[in-house]
Amino acid sequence: MQEPNIQEVAFRIRALREDYGLSAAEMADATGRTEEEYLAQESGEQDLSFTFLYKCAEKLGVDVIELLTGETPHLRGYSVVRAGQGLAIKRRAGFEYLHKAPHLQNKLAEPFVVTAPFIEEEQGKPIHLSYHKGMELDYIISGRMRFAFEDHEEELAPGDVVMYDSGRGHGMIATGGEPCIFLAVVMKPEGDGIM
Repeated sequence: MQEPNIQEVAFRIRALREDYGLSAAEMADATGRTEEEYLAQESGEQDLSFTFLYKCAEKLGVDVIELLTGETPHLRGYSVVRAGQGLAIKRRAGFEYLHKAPHLQNKLAEPFVVTAPFIEEEQGKPIHLSYHKGMELDYIISGRMRFAFEDHEEELAPGDVVMYDSGRGHGMIATGGEPCIFLAVVMKPEGDGIM
């Protein structure tokens, strides 16, 4: 599948916001941004992080895949996505997400194969922290990762698993001079309805 066009995704977000009668200020609040930052993303001037898309979908009451593709997931029961296939999403700082079940309805979780690039300049700096409701499980497939959770850090290697409350500050960078590839399963908050 081809990667979604940022301008088209931004247009869908704006159209849904307007259809539901939500103000830019309400969406900014829901996504944890200033109104100016929100409008820059809604206009497509800035890249759209997965966390931003997830929070928009949550506020708008749609599946994140609907924002990305304009299509409502249509498969029931099960979904098979072959190796190397899925919905490609490139996000912040070169991270690449490959959604592994984009067409399955009523998902309780969003599965991604994520490639985190090794970036030399990030190695000695604090890790950027993200926040989104729910839980996340990350399974390291290859490479190495430094994982940050609030003020804690862990070094992870192939076969390691970290599961955490994603509503609290978390982030990661690839270490060891090569990209880190991992399976990320983003789970909905309990009692929050189906994504």
